[in-house]
Amino acid sequence: MKNARALAGLVAGGAMACALMAGSALAQDDILIGLVTKTDSNPFFVKMREGASQKAEELGVTLQSFAGKFDGDNDTQVTAVENLISAGAKGILITPNDTVGIVPAIQKARDAGILVIALDTPLDPTDAADATFATDNFKAGRLIGAWAAKTLGEDGAKNAKIALLDAHEAQPTVDVARDQGFMEGFGIDIGDPKRYLDENDPRIVGHYWAGGAEDGGRTGMETLLQKDFDTNVVYTINEPTAAGAYEALKAAGMDGSGVLIVSVDGGCPGVKNVAEGIIGATAQQYPLKMASLGVEAVVAFAKDGVMPAPTPGLDFFDTGVALVTDKPVDGLESISSEEALKLCWG
Repeated sequence: MKNARALAGLVAGGAMACALMAGSALAQDDILIGLVTKTDSNPFFVKMREGASQKAEELGVTLQSFAGKFDGDNDTQVTAVENLISAGAKGILITPNDTVGIVPAIQKARDAGILVIALDTPLDPTDAADATFATDNFKAGRLIGAWAAKTLGEDGAKNAKIALLDAHEAQPTVDVARDQGFMEGFGIDIGDPKRYLDENDPRIVGHYWAGGAEDGGRTGMETLLQKDFDTNVVYTINEPTAAGAYEALKAAGMDGSGVLIVSVDGGCPGVKNVAEGIIGATAQQYPLKMASLGVEAVVAFAKDGVMPAPTPGLDFFDTGVALVTDKPVDGLESISSEEALKLCWG
């Protein structure tokens, strides 16, 4: 009889333990996280989705991914945020196409108790999101600007002809930060650090909004070469834009003629372009890490109410950046394309 009671107690205890474990699993499974990227075709955002998916699977939470139909598509991102609000998401990770236009939808999500983290591209204003996990884009731009100036030397930098292939006319925050960082690194008076086009340096041939795409880079380079065929420095918002710019230079017979192309991203194709001499230097960032940390932050918030904190001295969490070039210069720490290929886009 005693053994029977003991057995019954063990069964009951085991059943309770199973129930508690099941309840814990269900609670974890109930955590829905949304990832909303600018597009689903750019390799940068593909890697970001990969990082979020891996971490969500590891932590046993549900991830739903959405993307704009094209770079700059705010309407599709607004719809995605609204769908995630209706679905009861605990957190939203977003790379905004329109850093101002998306803010009202983000506010609705936050009002619903959803943690919103901007990835890569800060909202405008930055505190419209609960947190931002990003590259220090101003530093990324400053690194490639300083590299270009040091590579040309003092006299070369003073007489440079600079074409800038930016992203969008609306000047999203990441676009501005990289552009202005480049200018400061090169030694150009940037005026208002939150806007470009207010500079008056005669070395600047012009700006072109290339949309972050290869075809835009090609068209933009063709357009700016018509303004000044002596252009010898080309800043590009990202590496697909740089690839397009190179094709335009090649078609004009200017490849290998001393034109310096610099960029930001550090994706594997871009790093290979550094190795091949197409891009002189790029600044490598880490989207997989951004998204992975974002998922971890949402889970911590959902379970314990813990809010993500920024890097000390900054208004965002800095996920790191490294200058990549096979032609290092004194005074600037950098890594080679061979080293960068082992890191792209971790």
